[in-house]
Amino acid sequence: MSAIYDWFVLISASSSRRLGAISNFIQEGLSKQRMRPLHVEGKGNPYWILLDFEDVVAHVFYKDIREFYGLERLWSDAPREQLDNKCSVKTSRKK
Repeated sequence: MSAIYDWFVLISASSSRRLGAISNFIQEGLSKQRMRPLHVEGKGNPYWILLDFEDVVAHVFYKDIREFYGLERLWSDAPREQLDNKCSVKTSRKK
């Protein structure tokens, strides 16, 4: 559907603090795979962060902003995969 990206990942966060944490988690996880974003837009923005990993672009939105912009509507013909809000990998917290 796009000549530029193979995947668009749209993520909602319930707070600006979680938005930043999700963005950091993605970047830290992929850096372990030796993948770094080509570009990060909106770092420090409390509403929307874009992470460009060349073939994949991730949009991390504050939930109300995601609904407002409705990027899903722009790509309504594209196949979708929807994941629930549960993390598929459990992480342990350091005490």
